[in-house]
Amino acid sequence: MTDITLNPVSAPARPARRDIGLKRRYAAERRFRIYGIAAIAVGLFFLVALMFSVFSNGYTAFWQTEVNLAINLDPAVIDPENARATNPNVLLTANYPVLARNALAEKLGVNASDKPATRELGKLFSDGVRGQLRELVVRNPALIGTTQNIWVLTGADIDSAFKGQIDLGVDEARRKVSDRQVGWMNALRDEGIMAQRFNSGLFTYGASSRPETSGLGVALIGSLYMMLIVLGLSLPIGVAASIYLEEYAKKSRLTDIIEVNINNLAAVPSIVFGLLGLAVFINFFHLPRSASLVGGLVLTLMTLPTIIIATRAALRAVPPSIRSAALGIGASKTQMVFHHVLPLAAPGILTGTIIGLAHALGETAPLLLIGMVAFVANSPVTPLDPSTALPVQIYMWANEAERAFVERTSGAIIVLLLFLAVMNITAIILRRRFERRW
Repeated sequence: MTDITLNPVSAPARPARRDIGLKRRYAAERRFRIYGIAAIAVGLFFLVALMFSVFSNGYTAFWQTEVNLAINLDPAVIDPENARATNPNVLLTANYPVLARNALAEKLGVNASDKPATRELGKLFSDGVRGQLRELVVRNPALIGTTQNIWVLTGADIDSAFKGQIDLGVDEARRKVSDRQVGWMNALRDEGIMAQRFNSGLFTYGASSRPETSGLGVALIGSLYMMLIVLGLSLPIGVAASIYLEEYAKKSRLTDIIEVNINNLAAVPSIVFGLLGLAVFINFFHLPRSASLVGGLVLTLMTLPTIIIATRAALRAVPPSIRSAALGIGASKTQMVFHHVLPLAAPGILTGTIIGLAHALGETAPLLLIGMVAFVANSPVTPLDPSTALPVQIYMWANEAERAFVERTSGAIIVLLLFLAVMNITAIILRRRFERRW
């Protein structure tokens, strides 16, 4: 019997349509990854550029140039007629800068009769020495007639020159610091009595027209008052509203309208809340302008939608089995909510609250409309006293013409960023610490 072998005819090689589709899909996936990496790279570039710009301009604000002077508290200048026993105001009106100028002239060997030289010498230190010496003498009048070694602030231009922020190589007519002042500055630096010291005044001083005596003291206290008001009002009101809407309210047209409006309010521009606060709290209730109380109320209105949305999401994340188990062992609905559901939702509620507070801390537009741009030199004692806030202080300094305020502006931005970073890191830690996975 003959074997017959059949040789199959090989089909011509052609790519399958399915392989072409897979290649296109893989290519599209690679392109998408490249686009994503490029987007992240661009975002990181601008973030690094922003941080570099802020920190490079602002880190020097935490240091202030000061000069140590042996100041003679001369009675002939402070109390020429020895009248302070009958007129204590004499100590408040004395010409204290003359004492600092005389001490500096003696140190540098400048003749007091040389008026142009003494005029330039007076610009070497800040006029804030008036308040510094006045406070010292008023607190302890027994110091009159003695000589005290005191660190006094230099002027803003001298401070900038000492930090290398002014190009001293240009012509003298094109800079605010004269050659003679530069020589004095170098002599004092070489002697070790002019140096940069930690600028505690940045955190304690109030508003001032002089950069070297301007600080964030009033803004920090005002921001603290506002955050306490926002926390004390928005947290209980927001949590209570969320519990009612999520656990008690029945689905109806009314609750649907409320939910839609809450979501819409979360997207409303902050300046609208400023207009609302101006109309309601100031024009209608006649609360004082520029007060932390009004700012706190306005920021509460702005923060409430964020807290309500975050709290409802946290309540919704608790499994229904927790509710059923609580009710099954005889708990009432209120006991079920407050003893079982709310404690389990607390991490999400705290996270949403802290994020809402951080958002409120960085707001400027609504505070501008309620007058918190006032020039406030004294620290507020109560929330009803005039004050300002950190972002508003940054806005005010950014509008100043003097170059030294650029340094102060960037320094204040660094302080605000640190507060925001701490609040956001706290929110992340709380969520990871208390979060439960179901």
